Amino acid sequence: MHKGLLITFEGGEGAGKSTLIQKVYDFLKERYASVVRTRAPGGTKLGEHIRDLLLSKEEIALEQRAELFLFLADRAQHVKEVIRPALEKNSLILCDRFHDSTIAYQGGARGFGEKFVEDLCLFASGNLQSDLTIYLDIDPVFGLERVKRNRPVQDRMEAEHLDFHRKIRASFQRIASVDPERFRMIDARESIENVFQQAIKLIDELL
Repeated sequence: MHKGLLITFEGGEGAGKSTLIQKVYDFLKERYASVVRTRAPGGTKLGEHIRDLLLSKEEIALEQRAELFLFLADRAQHVKEVIRPALEKNSLILCDRFHDSTIAYQGGARGFGEKFVEDLCLFASGNLQSDLTIYLDIDPVFGLERVKRNRPVQDRMEAEHLDFHRKIRASFQRIASVDPERFRMIDARESIENVFQQAIKLIDELL
């Protein structure tokens, strides 16, 4: 590998991103000199504080524009502090959520407009885009059932109404249709091992 690469993982609630990223990270760190695992929001000290604000179900009346700008503030700090330095060191970066989540959740489901939010994401990141995005596709009915089985208490995004999550999925699928080379879809209903093998195949093709 002659340059750093940014691989992002996307999906609706309950799609299995965290499980997949852990398996991919464990696999790749035995084969490459530098593999960085991070997440958005989060990944920096500021980002973790922002994450708490965004996902907490405490009595915080978070206005939707404020929500969007918190995600963008996290993005700017995350890219400057973690992602660009890792790319400059030729690291392979695995990031749990990135621009596409903001586009789907705030642009699509919140109704701010996908192109408008995409432009804001690129501004916040200094025009940084992922080299590969692995999207785990799942019907939100099944995804939310998984969440409830695994976690008795849902965060603020997980607790949104079903129509909100359907809009997110539709937005992700639109991204897949217009950017199929970068944004690659895997059926999240398949077994963990099958999903993992498909993800590794996509990463191998990139490398």
